[in-house]
Amino acid sequence: MRGALDGTLVIELANYVAGPFAGLLLADLGARVVKVESPPAGDPYRAWESGTYSSAFFAHNRNKESIVVDLRSERGLEVARRLVDKADVLVENLRVGAMDRLGLGWDQVRVANPRLIYCSITGFGSSGPYVDRPGYDTLGQAMSGLLGQLTSLSRPEPMGVSLSDHLAGLYAAYGILGALSARERTGEGQRVETSLLQASAAVVGENLTRYLASGEELTRESRARTAQVFAFTDRDGAPFVIHLSSPDKFWTSLLAAIDRTDLADDPRFADRSARQRNREAIVDLLTGIFSRGTRSDWLARLQSHDVPCAPINSLVEVVQDPQVRHLGIVREIARPETGAMRVIASGASLSATPAPMRPAPLLDEDRESILAELGFPADYLRE
Repeated sequence: MRGALDGTLVIELANYVAGPFAGLLLADLGARVVKVESPPAGDPYRAWESGTYSSAFFAHNRNKESIVVDLRSERGLEVARRLVDKADVLVENLRVGAMDRLGLGWDQVRVANPRLIYCSITGFGSSGPYVDRPGYDTLGQAMSGLLGQLTSLSRPEPMGVSLSDHLAGLYAAYGILGALSARERTGEGQRVETSLLQASAAVVGENLTRYLASGEELTRESRARTAQVFAFTDRDGAPFVIHLSSPDKFWTSLLAAIDRTDLADDPRFADRSARQRNREAIVDLLTGIFSRGTRSDWLARLQSHDVPCAPINSLVEVVQDPQVRHLGIVREIARPETGAMRVIASGASLSATPAPMRPAPLLDEDRESILAELGFPADYLRE
């Protein structure tokens, strides 16, 4: 079955996470994504754990093709230019100025291919006072305010997942899809830009907007208080969360689940505003109650009263979760050279054009077929 972006050629000149994740999102929609890798070892993520085919690489590069091209050589640049001339989309996340020095910058390639959608992902933008700084995920989180909303500012801790990288890839794909749609009307390509800083700040947009409107600086604790979000551990240390949000019914349901309906008449908890002001009293009360039982029992009682709650799952618990299994979020892909590998499916499901699930390419796996398609002999890039 054809994908939603069937017939769309994407050239990916990108390594690690942000650019390849954007390419992955387009590949999952059916685009043909040709990953141009540098010799001798290709995308450094290939060897993130060991070898040349790490699970980290596999996670971001399924459904793609691979060709190794030395962009420092005349023949390599010729092949790259030919690919870009044919492409619908180019995705790159090199340091600012690198593509221009190669002769592959936006103003240089748009002349031959005015329909090209040219997407650049940077650390902090393509101009400005931070343009020459190296951009890494944690820096994007920190400078955008995202990390400050996720950790205690007095005892800061880095996150265990690359949030800014993935957000930049997500916004890049979002911009590319918009540009492809616009091209249907205008016939013209355009440049799409995002950065770790811009994408992450956009996700913090609600809190930033509230600050701009009121002057109140929000923290991680601010949202927990206003949204009535709580985290607890049971007697064995198993963690879980409760999210009461704004409807009063969830508070009264919680009181029923813990056999404390007498608290419904407590003026400290009379309404949402009172409960927000007296959050610490609620935390003390519930901590003592929940520490006397097991998480599974408490979640069953809470769910029976329709209280929004969930376990804080470890990765082991995620892949074993019945709903995760029901949704088919964990898939298995196999290839003869590497065997089977379990991966996470696309974050969106399309009924008429479902995402393909092909394995990530071996290094330089598609060189001969790509060169033949471009009109070059199979040994054109060999020294």
